[in-house]
Amino acid sequence: MAELRFSGQKILVTRPIDQAAHLAKAIKEAGGVPLLFPLLQIEPVENQKKLQDQISRLVDFDLVVFISPNAVQYGMDAIRSRLGSMPQGIRVATVGMGSAKALHDQGIKDVLVPQERHDSEGLLEELHRVEGLRVLILRGDGGRELLGDELKERGAEVEYVACYRRSKAPLAGLEGLHPDALTVTSSEALLHLWQNAPVRFHDIPLFVQHPRIAALARSQGWARVYLADAGDQGLLLGLFEWAGGKATQRRDL
Repeated sequence: MAELRFSGQKILVTRPIDQAAHLAKAIKEAGGVPLLFPLLQIEPVENQKKLQDQISRLVDFDLVVFISPNAVQYGMDAIRSRLGSMPQGIRVATVGMGSAKALHDQGIKDVLVPQERHDSEGLLEELHRVEGLRVLILRGDGGRELLGDELKERGAEVEYVACYRRSKAPLAGLEGLHPDALTVTSSEALLHLWQNAPVRFHDIPLFVQHPRIAALARSQGWARVYLADAGDQGLLLGLFEWAGGKATQRRDL
């Protein structure tokens, strides 16, 4: 990717601050100007006792699914605090490459992760015989329940663990920013941005990484929505295409 460069374009990076560093560094190294402006804040759940009680029963499950990099961070913190390490013999899965890398960094190398579609639907395609399996899904408070609902339909026993919580970040200072492109990686963050961004933002190229988020953006009224591939590399490639004048609206849904 060394030959691909920006020409000083300012890119708004809206991920939670702990997840933004790698992308911001890559943008800067490629000649862009990253504008770090998190739309959501990620914090531990308030009821730590409930979390610890659920983690104490980890050995009762056959499959543990980490739904996001945040679930990896806060879930593994809870596991180490309560159990010392991930118990042997439990299958570990996640929905995306970012979460898989986070698990690898935590020392968990054998991770089931979809190779084509990086979402709940993609993981469901990888999970075949689940009848009778006991599945624990580590996630934030709330969120989609498609994965758990479908696994239950197939005969699995499913339990959710909320290991972190999301809250809307204050957006003071947004009015003073003048980005050339926007990046948003969750529907919740996009809703927060739409409700608070200056009207002039609606015409700025918006880069998202899931058809569901792209569809929401189009329904809200964003004028230029681009669907990038998964992960930091996919997002960077989409931004490079745009910066080079090669990205077109056929990448959106």
